[in-house]
Amino acid sequence: MNTAKDYIHKLIDELSEKELPEVLDYIKSKKLKENYQDLQDASQSSMSFWENQINDEVWNNI
Repeated sequence: MNTAKDYIHKLIDELSEKELPEVLDYIKSKKLKENYQDLQDASQSSMSFWENQINDEVWNNI
């Protein structure tokens, strides 16, 4: 049975050594993004607290 993992292994075997660092950087960036998605979501939800007309007026006058 041919799985996605098998196909990825095949593609990696076809890459040159020069191309591998770029692939590795891509994989690392995807994993990092996944690891911090919860933190990003929490940050976005807390930003809505500060986005209101009263705070805008106060901060604009400082």
